[in-house]
Amino acid sequence: MSIKHFWDKKPDTMLEWVSLVFASIAFYLFLSNLGYFVGGFTELLRILSPFAGGVVIAFVLNPMTKWFHRVLFRESPGMRWAAILLSYIVAALLLVLLGWLVVPQILSSISILFNSLPGYFESLQKTLLFLQDQYGLRMESVLRILDDSETMMSELYTVAAAAMPQIVTTIGSVASNFVAVFTAVASSIYMLAGKDKLIHQLKTLVHAFLPESVANNTLRICRYTNENFTGFFVGKIIDSLIIGVLTFVLMSILRLDFALLVSVFVGITNIIPVFGPFIGAIPSIFILLLVDPVQALIFAVLILFIQQLDGNFIGPKILGQSIGISSLWVLFSIVVGGDLFGLVGMVIGVPLFATLFGLLHEIVVYLLDRRGIDAEGNHRDAVPPEEPAACEAEASDEDREPATIS
Repeated sequence: MSIKHFWDKKPDTMLEWVSLVFASIAFYLFLSNLGYFVGGFTELLRILSPFAGGVVIAFVLNPMTKWFHRVLFRESPGMRWAAILLSYIVAALLLVLLGWLVVPQILSSISILFNSLPGYFESLQKTLLFLQDQYGLRMESVLRILDDSETMMSELYTVAAAAMPQIVTTIGSVASNFVAVFTAVASSIYMLAGKDKLIHQLKTLVHAFLPESVANNTLRICRYTNENFTGFFVGKIIDSLIIGVLTFVLMSILRLDFALLVSVFVGITNIIPVFGPFIGAIPSIFILLLVDPVQALIFAVLILFIQQLDGNFIGPKILGQSIGISSLWVLFSIVVGGDLFGLVGMVIGVPLFATLFGLLHEIVVYLLDRRGIDAEGNHRDAVPPEEPAACEAEASDEDREPATIS
């Protein structure tokens, strides 16, 4: 029997035994100092984080750049720089427009909400007293909390004041990391400008260090992953933008308070599959409940209608075909991704799991084909048992007995 792998070969010479001993010692030292190596790896990731940010920016702007390059510049190689410049201008204008239109309105809504909280608490207290008097509902515990609303507001302002230094420190940290931000933007520009050359270099490295079949499979997996992530995120961003605008328009028509604040919140959280609508709707319902319980009820019905419309019509039209996993696995990927990586894991969990699920399916098909069996465990080369042939020949006339009438 021929030896296919080096680990199947037993050491014969002294050099091989010494190498095995030193490799074992090195592995033991690595496990003993695993924390040190993990810390070094974490520090390396921190140093490379601006370039990781550049990869994210380039990944987000690449579809827009490709569209501009194809539609406006007819894929002219000399005009790729113009498509990249136009993509950054559009992205910058969108951020400025968002900051100019939305941020002041959000801050104003938050200020009005905080200033009006005592009145909201008083209105809610009157509503609870009415329910208690008319229907005999026990509201003593809730009323005790609302009676102490001044203390609650004082504690709320204390928490906000205590959080302000941390917020200022965070803003200062962002400002001090201007070099990292500039590095991320600059590296993303270089990545978009030299994308073809960079991809060619990466392909060359893969083919140089891996066997041909492994290299081809690796590149195919990378293409498959890129298609999953790009299709999912581009579709989700467009879908969330439509849901946010639709929520704002309908809330404005129904004259609900804090329409812009709630719409932005609902649109952003809608990026998270399954749980996103609930994450955005529950705090919004609570805010409107403080203003007017009727408005909270109207908004609850409205958001239910919008999410049904999104789940059955808008989402499928934008995202196109299914990503290839059932609703159970979508829920599983979000829960596991959120538990491992928090909010980021909830966002990337679905496309990542869809990619792994597709690769697992290919592996299963390969293993079944290698063993020569199908998904039911039956051998493909087995001859199916013959069914008993139906007797086609009928009895001859002389064999039949004549029918008699009694």
